[in-house]
Amino acid sequence: VKLFVYVLNRPEKLEEVLAAFVEIGITGATVVDSVGMGRIIAQDVPIFASFQSLLSASRPYNKTILSVIDDEPKLERALRLIEEICGPFGSAGAGIALTLPIEQAYGIKPEFK
Repeated sequence: VKLFVYVLNRPEKLEEVLAAFVEIGITGATVVDSVGMGRIIAQDVPIFASFQSLLSASRPYNKTILSVIDDEPKLERALRLIEEICGPFGSAGAGIALTLPIEQAYGIKPEFK
């Protein structure tokens, strides 16, 4: 069982990503509004104000999707779908994805325990 975390840099693709997740059986996820550290320090920390010009072309906000996934093939399908929708990981604007092992889980469906 893993916690899947995806930082979506293209919020306009959120509905498409979530619809693709539902199609492959990922029916539970939490979506959180997020902001990258670079954006915050460039706007709020005077010493880093010169970075503002570097960020002018980047998107100011992201969406972070969190989901518990207990099926490795389903996780691989999710990663492939994200790349189809948002472009290959490592390319500009594709976002980042990671997984973390879950040792204990409370308040979620019993099959994840």
